Amino acid sequence: MQFLIFHLGQDRYGLRTRHLVRVLPLMALKQLPQAPAYIAGLMNYHGTPVPVVDLSMLACHTPCRAQFDTRMVLTDFAADDGSQRLLGLMVERVSHVADMDPNLFSAPGVANAGAPYLGKVLATDGAIVQLVELEHLLEPEVRALLFTPDTPAPKQAAPC
Repeated sequence: MQFLIFHLGQDRYGLRTRHLVRVLPLMALKQLPQAPAYIAGLMNYHGTPVPVVDLSMLACHTPCRAQFDTRMVLTDFAADDGSQRLLGLMVERVSHVADMDPNLFSAPGVANAGAPYLGKVLATDGAIVQLVELEHLLEPEVRALLFTPDTPAPKQAAPC
């Protein structure tokens, strides 16, 4: 299975590529006043407003730094109503797509109820990669804030 590898702070993380729609360069966002601090804003993706989560702010309480390898990762996110919605993730130091056996990942051995989106781990290339479980990323009240019933489903974009 393939995983997009990136960093939050000094640590490596992976996201299953089956969730990926596109990896984009950093872009200007429309701010969302009164939203949680880790909601970076809204991006315009071919005319569709897409909420963006700053994963560094969510996990490490420090905003993503604007660097040459900071990216907006556009994902398919399952909304509470069962529809697929676009969700952007701002992440640092996107490095590559790695082919790893999901059966080799194991529980981290540390309970972290405050971060249910952090999944299993795998030691590889001299470091540990921890999975980000997209389906557990947003709390119900944040999903309700970002994906209202009147939000239009995204338009189908042409393949890359």
